[in-house]
Amino acid sequence: MTDSVPRSTPRTALVTGATGYIGGELVPALLDAGWRVRVLTRSSSRLAGHPWHEDVEVVEGDATSPDDLGRALDDTEVAYYLLHSMDGRGSFVERDRTMAQGFAAAASDAGTTRVVYLSGLHPSGKLSEHLASRVEVGEIFLAGPVPATVLQAGVVLGDGSASFDMLRHLTERLPAMVAPKWVDNRIQPIAVDDVVHYLVGAADLPADSNRTYDIGGPEVLTYADMMQRYAEVAGLGRRLIVSVPVLSPRLAGLWVGLVTPISAGIARPLVGSLVHEAVCHEDDAQTEIGPPPGGPAGFDTAVRAALRTVDPQQWRRTVQRTAGAAAGAAAGAAVGAAIVAATLRTIGPHRERG
Repeated sequence: MTDSVPRSTPRTALVTGATGYIGGELVPALLDAGWRVRVLTRSSSRLAGHPWHEDVEVVEGDATSPDDLGRALDDTEVAYYLLHSMDGRGSFVERDRTMAQGFAAAASDAGTTRVVYLSGLHPSGKLSEHLASRVEVGEIFLAGPVPATVLQAGVVLGDGSASFDMLRHLTERLPAMVAPKWVDNRIQPIAVDDVVHYLVGAADLPADSNRTYDIGGPEVLTYADMMQRYAEVAGLGRRLIVSVPVLSPRLAGLWVGLVTPISAGIARPLVGSLVHEAVCHEDDAQTEIGPPPGGPAGFDTAVRAALRTVDPQQWRRTVQRTAGAAAGAAAGAAVGAAIVAATLRTIGPHRERG
């Protein structure tokens, strides 16, 4: 269990990736917990839309610059590393490796006492390139000179999470779909508020703690189950989902990019990660960090919270105004069928491995 004794002098936490979804949620939680928060960003103007931007210390700089990292990490007790490349450009593995190594060295030079990193749940064995890179970054921190906490999460449920946005857009836009085989994989999704709880709590782990923690919600579901449950909570009606074993991750990423507003640069690594099952192998965070208030949120509860700022009926109304709901469903199914047909022509009788 983490130390919750009140402190008279606020400690300083550095948050990188504060303009991202998780970072933007973490900052106010740290402020509420009594931390002095510093953020590293390339441009302070990018923080203007956040209600907390006047409550934090801002360091303008680049996470690849040792000098900028030195300024940002100076006199910090804990540093949150929430950076990873999901931009569709090549060489991201080397970029992430180099950036993590530089951050670990800078944290040591600054006397930072803990690095906290959010990685992904994964099975053993060969992983997708993107997920393998995220695991490697965690290993770099665990092997570094500063004690590290690597939290490993699957699909994060919250408005603004890329994985949740993909789930909801697919569900809302495709009442019927031919889907890749990964929709049958098991996933242990987690509410964004619970992720933030564990991130904040990780700062107070014992000084010698240096390990990974699997974090997830109380339910293990398939991706298809999550789509059906989302549709039910959102009042969309049951979806018809037919999975096929031959849709490659590359083409599945194209499929997601075609039928949702998510860019291919984000869709492809997300799909690449979903070819693996993402379930917790231990729940030590429950005892060593402590459970979220009220316990981990279930899937339906997390979705209802996300829907406070989401209109799941917007796409349906748009389709009805333009071509009619039936035409929209047929178009979505046709896109999936066309990509499946293209895959079959490409790989013939051979099935995709993994």
